[in-house]
Amino acid sequence: MSELFDFGQKILAKQNFSTFLGAELTKFEPGEAELTLLIRDELKQQHGFVHGGVISYLADNSLGFVGGSVLTDVVTSEYKINYARPAIGQKLVARASVLASGKRQAVCQSKVFVIDGNEEKLVAVAQGTLNKVD
Repeated sequence: MSELFDFGQKILAKQNFSTFLGAELTKFEPGEAELTLLIRDELKQQHGFVHGGVISYLADNSLGFVGGSVLTDVVTSEYKINYARPAIGQKLVARASVLASGKRQAVCQSKVFVIDGNEEKLVAVAQGTLNKVD
């Protein structure tokens, strides 16, 4: 594993909400990040789909990681999410990438997929702006 990945693992471990949900950092390289989350009943809403707030968390946190991969320490200043379909399956995967970055800000995108058996389906797309923390 890389030094950046090890650093990312330490950051995730400090996020109490992330550890509560069971999120795992599975990729962390300059300009790319991936978070996964096993789906369990506690994360579902009344229709049996993964709650939109859980999907939104995964998108936002993956945006933060990928923004941090190019700017070091960041916070989300804004993001927008579009839900494409209900998440029904065993695992969620959020894959984030940097679209553009400068000295203080990065615009990033996250695509959240659900894995159901051997099938992977897009459930949401988010785009956000991350600002460097001084």
